[in-house]
Amino acid sequence: MTDTSSSETSPFEALSATLPAYANDLKLNLSSCLRQTELTPSQLWGTVVSVAFVCGNPGFLRQAIREAEQRVPAEVIEGAKAAGAIMAMNNVYYRFHHLTTNDKYKTLPAKLRMSIIRSHGASPVDFELWSLAVSAIHACGTCVESHERVLREKGCSEETIAAAVRIASVVHAVTKTLSAEEALAL
Repeated sequence: MTDTSSSETSPFEALSATLPAYANDLKLNLSSCLRQTELTPSQLWGTVVSVAFVCGNPGFLRQAIREAEQRVPAEVIEGAKAAGAIMAMNNVYYRFHHLTTNDKYKTLPAKLRMSIIRSHGASPVDFELWSLAVSAIHACGTCVESHERVLREKGCSEETIAAAVRIASVVHAVTKTLSAEEALAL
């Protein structure tokens, strides 16, 4: 783990520089999101990794992990990937509960294994924050509400929560734009 100066352009930001002119706001927002002071390095880079993991642009994900490896311990990266993976499943299941008008489904057991939520090796608050960011991407109202409530109960400020969701929105937009441009180039 090494620290790189925040005044230099990182390879990660160089990747975002490949975005087309119409996405200049995304470039600027990504740069400012990566310099937020409301988040610890683990919270920031874990959010970037967990969201990049579920957004699925291979180049962005690889670079996000490379950047994170320079700034945070390996257990943060593994925990962030675990948050992305488990929330990809949970968000579908619980979004269904949120969207259906049949309350019977809410009374049925999930029957889904979720042990990683308690055994991920990262900070519990950070894992909740990453889970919230991924849930925001997937628009799972049930999960957003649950993770936001737990974070507030654990003393997490609205500013910290908003900063993580801001990263989620920007990374989501950047990865989708990169993927679209890659598809157009074929």
